[in-house]
Amino acid sequence: MLAASQICPVVRVFSRGGSINLNSSPKLTSFGLRHLARKAYFAKGAKTHKLCTPIHQSRISVALNPDGHPSVPISKQEENEIPTISQELETFLSKWSPPRYLWRGLTVLILAGQVIIRTIKGKIHWKNTLQQLERVGPKSVGVCLLTSAFVGMAFTIQFVREFTRLGLNRSVGGVLALSFARELSPVVTAVVVAGRIGSAFAAELGTMQVSEQTDTLRVLGANPVDYLVTPRVLASCIALPLLTLMCFTVGMASSAILSDAVYGISINIILDSAQRALRAWDIISAMIKAQVFGAIISTVSCAWGVTTLEGAKGVGESTTSAVVVSLVGIFIADFALSCCFFQGAGDSLKNCM
Repeated sequence: MLAASQICPVVRVFSRGGSINLNSSPKLTSFGLRHLARKAYFAKGAKTHKLCTPIHQSRISVALNPDGHPSVPISKQEENEIPTISQELETFLSKWSPPRYLWRGLTVLILAGQVIIRTIKGKIHWKNTLQQLERVGPKSVGVCLLTSAFVGMAFTIQFVREFTRLGLNRSVGGVLALSFARELSPVVTAVVVAGRIGSAFAAELGTMQVSEQTDTLRVLGANPVDYLVTPRVLASCIALPLLTLMCFTVGMASSAILSDAVYGISINIILDSAQRALRAWDIISAMIKAQVFGAIISTVSCAWGVTTLEGAKGVGESTTSAVVVSLVGIFIADFALSCCFFQGAGDSLKNCM
C-alpha cells in the first residue's frame, strides 16, 4: 500500500536545450520544438515506456493549472499578431497623406466660404480691392474686346451666308444677338481673363507662399485671406460682368459691319432684328454667368497659389494647373447655368422673322 501510494507519474520532454518536468509547480513554460523526433519517457513505478514521435516546428506556451494539468496552449504568433497589425495600421496612417488634387479642391471650398463670411462681416481691404479691380478691369479691356471682335466676325462668316441662301436675312441679327448674349460673350471673356488674370493670381500667391511672405503677414497680425484672397475675388466678380457687356457690344458691332460689307445685309436690319429677339433676361443671364465665372477663376487661382510647394518649379506647376482647372470649371458651370436658365422650347426668334 505504501509503495502504491508513492507512485507518481512523471512526464519528461527532451530537447537539445534540456528537459522540462511537468510535475513541477504551476507556471507558464515556453519551449521550442524542431522537426526532429523527440524522446518522451513515461516512468510509472518500475516500468519505463519510450515513445518516438515526429513533431512539427512551432513555438508554444503552456500554462499549467493548480491541479497539474496543462491548459490550452497559446501560440506566440497568435499572441503577437494583434499588436503587429495595430502597429502596421498606425504606421500607415501616420505616413498617409491625401492626394494633392483632393486637398486642393477642399482648399477651394474653404477659401470660398471664408471670402463669403469675411465679405458679410465687412472685413474687406478696400485699397487692395481697388488695385485688383483696376488690374482685372481696365487693363484687360483691350485683349477682351479684340478677341470678341474676331470671334464675332468668324461666327458671322460661318452662318450668315447659309441664312442668306435660305432667305432668312431678317433673322441674322436675332441669331447673332442671342448667341452673343447667352453664350459667346460670357464664355470668351472668362477664357481671356482666366488666361491673363488667373495665371497672374496663381503665380503671385505661389511666389509669396514659397518665399514665406504669407507667414510674415500672419506674424504682423494681418489675415492673408482678407489681404490677398478677398480683394481678388471681389474684383473679378465686379469686373467680369462689365467686360462681358463690352464684349457683347463690340461683337455685335463687328458682326453687323462684316454682314453689311460682305453679304449686303443692312446694319439697320441686323440691329432691328436683334432688338426684337433680345429680352432683358438674356442680358441678366449673361451678367450672372460672368459673375460665377469670375468667382471660379479667382478662387481656383488663389487656392492653387496658396497651396504651392517645391519652390520655383511648384510655382510654374501651380500656374499652369490653375488655368486648366479654371477653364474646366468655366465650361462645367456654363453647361449647368444654361440648363437652369434656358430650359424648354424658346420663341425668341419668332419675333424677328
